[in-house]
Amino acid sequence: MTHRSIGLLLLVVVLTGGCGDAASDEASRTVVDDLDRTVALAPSVRRTVSLAPNLTEIAYAAGAGDRLVAITSSGNYPPPVDTLPHVSALPIDFEAVAAQEPDLVLATDQINAPGDTDTFEALDVPIYFFSFGSVNDILSGIETMGQLLGTEAAAADSAEALRSSLDALRARTDSIPDAKRPRVLVLVGDDTLYSFGRGSYVHTLVEAAGGTSITADIENQAPTLSDEYVLQEKPDVILGLWGPDYDPNRLLDLHPTWDVVPALQNDRVFSVPTSLIARPGPRVLRGTRLLARSLHPDRFSGTPDSIGHAPSSSAPSPSTSPSTAP
Repeated sequence: MTHRSIGLLLLVVVLTGGCGDAASDEASRTVVDDLDRTVALAPSVRRTVSLAPNLTEIAYAAGAGDRLVAITSSGNYPPPVDTLPHVSALPIDFEAVAAQEPDLVLATDQINAPGDTDTFEALDVPIYFFSFGSVNDILSGIETMGQLLGTEAAAADSAEALRSSLDALRARTDSIPDAKRPRVLVLVGDDTLYSFGRGSYVHTLVEAAGGTSITADIENQAPTLSDEYVLQEKPDVILGLWGPDYDPNRLLDLHPTWDVVPALQNDRVFSVPTSLIARPGPRVLRGTRLLARSLHPDRFSGTPDSIGHAPSSSAPSPSTSPSTAP
C-alpha cells in the first residue's frame, strides 16, 4: 500500500465545452485514496457518512463537522455527534448508509474491509479509504479531509497547530538519554495481552513522551503477548488502554507471576481511554502528553493533568482487541 505524503493528489477533470462554458463550474473531480483507488467526487461534498470514530474526529478537526449526516455506531466524540444518526460499520449496514444519500463515505483500512468498496460502487456511492501508519498520516489526514470536504484552510490550521504542539512536546523529551527512557509496554487487553507491533504509530507516541516501546520490533502488527514475554522483557512502565479508573491490582490477579516485573514493583502501571492512544486522530496528542507527564513528572511538574485523571467516557472493556479499538 502506498501512503500519501503531505497533501492529496487531486486530478481535476473538467467537463469540456466552449470557452467560458458554464459547465466548467460544475466540474467533477477524481481523487486517489490510500488504497490507491481512484474515487470520483461531486464538485462539492455536502453529505458525508463516517464509518470510523477517528474519521469523525478528524472531520471535526478539519472544520467539516457540519458535513457529517451519520456516523458509525461506535462514534462518541466530539459531543455534537450524539445528535447524528448512527449506522453499523461492523458489519456495514449498507441500506442505512445509502438512506442518508451521502456524497461521500469515509472509511479506514484499520477497521473497515476494503472489499466493501465493491458494494458501494454498485450503489453508486463514493467511498474514500484512509490509512494511518504513522503520526504524520494523522496530521496529513486532517489536511486531506479538508481537501475532500472543502474546508482546506481550517484543516491546514488544525494540522499545523497539532504538528507544532507535538514538536513542542518532543523538544522537552528529545534530550532524555536512552538510559533514562523507561521501557514501556502498551497493552490493549489485560487478560488476553493485545498489543502493537512493528509499523504502529503508537511507538512514535511513546518515544515523543520520553519512553521506549518494547514491542516496536515485533513483526506481527497486532501481537498477542504471553506472560513469558512480559517476564522476559521486564517493562519499567505498563500503559493500559483501560480508562483512568482501572485498578492495577487486577493485573496481578490475572498474572500472578508478574510480581517481579519492575512496572508493578514500582507502581508504574498507568491507564488511559483507548481513544487517546489507539484511535488515530487529533486526540492522540493529549494521550501522549498524559503519558509524558507520568513517565517524567520532573519535566512536567505543575501541569494540571495526570494520566490517572484522563476522561473515561470512551474507554473500552479491558479485553478490547487493537483491531477494533478505534
